[in-house]
Amino acid sequence: MKALMVQGVSLEAKQCLEKGLQSGKAFRVRRCQILLSSARGWKAREIAEQLYCSDETVRCAIHAFHREGLACLEEKGHRPHSATFSFSQEALSQLPDLIAASPRAYGQEHSLWSLERLALVSYQEGLTDRLVSYETMRDAVQRAAAKYR
Repeated sequence: MKALMVQGVSLEAKQCLEKGLQSGKAFRVRRCQILLSSARGWKAREIAEQLYCSDETVRCAIHAFHREGLACLEEKGHRPHSATFSFSQEALSQLPDLIAASPRAYGQEHSLWSLERLALVSYQEGLTDRLVSYETMRDAVQRAAAKYR
C-alpha cells in the first residue's frame, strides 16, 4: 500500500502552513505540523509518534487537505453529520397545544411541565419516534414558539 502523504504543496501554501505554526489556535497549529511533516516525506505513523497523536488524526488531516486545501486549517463543528432534528413540522405545530394542557391530562403526577416530562409525553403521543433529550426538547419548544410552565 502506498503511503498517504501531502504532495505538491505550493510555495504559497507552505508559507501559509509555516505561518500557521504561530497561531493561537491549537487545532490550526496541529494541522500545520502534520501537513508540513507530511510534505517533508514523513509517514503517518512517524508523524503521529512525533506529535503524540493517533495515526488516524494524521490521516484525517491529510485527507482534509486533499479535499479542502488550506481551508482544512479551520476547525469545523463537532456535531455529527447524521444528526437530524427529531420533530417534524407537523409535530412542532402540535407542541403548543400539548404544552397548554395540564401534564396530568397525560398521566403525569405533576401539574407543571418540565422538559423531561414534555419529552416523555411527546414520545408517548407519537410526536417523536424516540425519547429525546431535554436539549432537543428545549430546541423544539423554541422552534414552536411555545411557552411552558
